Amino acid sequence: MRPGAMSPGDPLVSTCKHQAPDSSQQISGLEEYSVALDNDEAAEIPEPSGPGPDQSRAIETEDGMWVLAEGLGEQGVEEGNQGAWNSGSFLVPYIIMLIVEGMPLLYLELAVGQRMRQGSIGAWRAISPYLSGVGVASVVVSFFLSMYYNVINAWAFWYLFHSFQDPLPWSVCPLNSNLTGYNEECEKASSTQYFWYRQTLNISPSIQDNGGVQWEPALCLILAWLVVYLCILRGTESTGKVVYFTALMPYCVLIIYLIRGLTLHGATNGLMYMFTPKMEQLANPKAWINAATQIFFSLGLGFGSLIAFASYNEPSNDCQKHAIIVSLINSSTSIFASIVTFSIYGFKATFNYETCLSKVILLLTNSFDLEDGFLTTSNLEQVKDYLASSYPSKYSEVLPHIRNCSLESELDTAVQGTGLAFIVYTEAIKNMEVSQLWSVLYFFMLLMLGIGSMLGNTAAILTPLTDSKVISRHLPKEAISGLVCLINCAIGMVFTMEAGNYWFDIFNDYAATLSLLLIVLVETVAVCYVYGLRRFESDLKAMTGRALSWYWKVMWAGVSPLLIVSLFLFYLSDYILTGTLQYQAWDASQGQLVTKDYPAYALAVIALLVASSAMCIPLVALGTFVSRRLKKGDTAPVA
Repeated sequence: MRPGAMSPGDPLVSTCKHQAPDSSQQISGLEEYSVALDNDEAAEIPEPSGPGPDQSRAIETEDGMWVLAEGLGEQGVEEGNQGAWNSGSFLVPYIIMLIVEGMPLLYLELAVGQRMRQGSIGAWRAISPYLSGVGVASVVVSFFLSMYYNVINAWAFWYLFHSFQDPLPWSVCPLNSNLTGYNEECEKASSTQYFWYRQTLNISPSIQDNGGVQWEPALCLILAWLVVYLCILRGTESTGKVVYFTALMPYCVLIIYLIRGLTLHGATNGLMYMFTPKMEQLANPKAWINAATQIFFSLGLGFGSLIAFASYNEPSNDCQKHAIIVSLINSSTSIFASIVTFSIYGFKATFNYETCLSKVILLLTNSFDLEDGFLTTSNLEQVKDYLASSYPSKYSEVLPHIRNCSLESELDTAVQGTGLAFIVYTEAIKNMEVSQLWSVLYFFMLLMLGIGSMLGNTAAILTPLTDSKVISRHLPKEAISGLVCLINCAIGMVFTMEAGNYWFDIFNDYAATLSLLLIVLVETVAVCYVYGLRRFESDLKAMTGRALSWYWKVMWAGVSPLLIVSLFLFYLSDYILTGTLQYQAWDASQGQLVTKDYPAYALAVIALLVASSAMCIPLVALGTFVSRRLKKGDTAPVA
C-alpha cells in the first residue's frame, strides 16, 4: 500500500456523505462499486492494492514529481526550437492559458493522484467504474508518445557523438563523387540541412518510399532506450533520483548559453523579435491553440504521469502549493529557455542577413565596376535605385541574381518546422568560436531534457501496470519495465527508416493533441460533476487542512472545461476546413522542402491514432455498463 493509503475507516473517507459498509462486507475493486451503485449509494474510495514505497521513498518521489514537471517545462527549449514561440504575440495567450488552464488542471491532477492513491487507471476507476477508460486513454497516449519521443534522444546522441569532430561535420559540404566540387544537394540547401536530411535521416522523397532501417539512428535509438530502462529499473518510485539530475542540469547549460548568446552579434535582433507583439497574430486562433498545446505538453497534463507520481505522496502533502510553484517555475523556465533560444536565432539570422547583403554588394560592385568601399549596407537601396534608373538594361540582367535580403524573413524562417532544433542551432553553433564545446553542451542539454521527459512518459505507463494485481503477481517491476522499453524500442524502429521522419511528424502532430483535450475535459467533468466538487473540496481540506479557494472552483467547474471545448471545436473545424492533410517532403533535387498530400493509408493511420486513444473512454464505459447489466441479470431472483 502506498504511504497514507486510505481505507474505508479513515477519517477522510468518513467526511463523504455516505459511509462505506463494514470491511467484512465489502467487495474490493469494481465489484464494490457495482453493489454500491446498484443500491443507489455513492461508492467510497476502495483501498488500493499492491505494495508501495516507504515514507522516505514517498518523500523522494514527491520531490521527484515536481522536479519532473519542472523538467517537462524545460521542453520550452524544444518547443521554441520547433516553432511554438513564434513572436512576442505568443506571450499574451501563453500567460492567459497558464492562468485559466495550466495551473487549475495541474492542481486537479496532482490532487486526484494524491487523493486516490493509485495510478491513472485506478484513480479514475475509484471515482466511477465508468471512467476507467480515462486512465486507459492516458496510458495509450503516453505509449504513443514514448514510441516516437525517444527518437529525439536518439538524434541527440547522434549529434553529440559527432560534436567531437574538428571541423564539425555539418559545418562544410562534402565533396562530390568526382572530388571536383561540393555535393550538389548540399550546395542547393546548406551544410546543416544536408547533414540533417541526408546524413542523419537519409530521408526519402516521400512517405510512400519507406526505404530500409538506417543502422546508425537505429543503434542510437537502442542506446536511448537502454538509458531510459536503466533509469527506471527499480520502478516508478525510484525515478525521482534520476529526475533531479535530468531536470536541474540543463539549467546550468542554459545559463552558460545565455551568457554566450547575449554576447553574440545580432542577439538583440532575436530578443526584439521575441518580445515585440504582433497584434494581428493575437486575432489568429492558432496562436491560442499553440499556447494551449505548449501548456499541455510542458506541464504533462492528461498523460497520467502527474497522477502516477502524486499517488506516492503523503496525504497531507500540500499539492496546491506544488501546483502553483511548478506552474510558475515551468513557465519561467520556458520563457528563460526561449530568451536563450532567440538570442541564438538572432545571431544566426543576423549572420545570414549580413552575408546576403555582402553578396549583393559584391555582385553590384563587380557588375558595375564600382569603387571598392563605395557601396555599403547603409546606401545599398539608394544605389540600387540609381543603377536601375541609369542603367536599366544592364540592371535587368543582374536583377535575377540579386537576392532579397530581409532580417525579418531570416527570423521568420528560424522558428518554423519540426527538426529545426537540429538545423538552426547547428548553423549558429558552427559560426561560434570553439564550436565543438558549444555543440557538446547543447546536445547534452537536449539529451537531458529528453530523458527527463521520457521518465515521466514511462511512469505514466508503468504505474497502472505495476498497480495491477494480475500483472505484478506474475512479473517483477524490472521485467515490466524491460518489456515496456523493448516494445517501444521495436516499434520505434519505424522512425529510423528513410521515411521515418514523415511518420514521426504524423505521431508528433496527431497522436496526442486531440486526445489530450478530450482526456482533460473528461477529467475535469468527472471531478466536478461525477465525484462532486463539494465532496472533492471536503477531501482536500481533510487531507491538507487548506480550504479550496473560489479561483480553483470557478476554473474547474466552468472556465477550464469551456475553454477546452472551444479548443476542441477549433481543432475539428481547422481539420475540416483544411481539406486533405499535407506534409513537408524533402526534395533533394531542389535542396528544399516541398508540400505533398498524405496518401490514403497515412490518413487512415492518423485517424487510427486519434481514435485509438479517444475511443477508450466511451468503449470502456460501454463495456462496464454491459458487464454490470449482465451481472445484474445473472443475480436477479427467480420468481
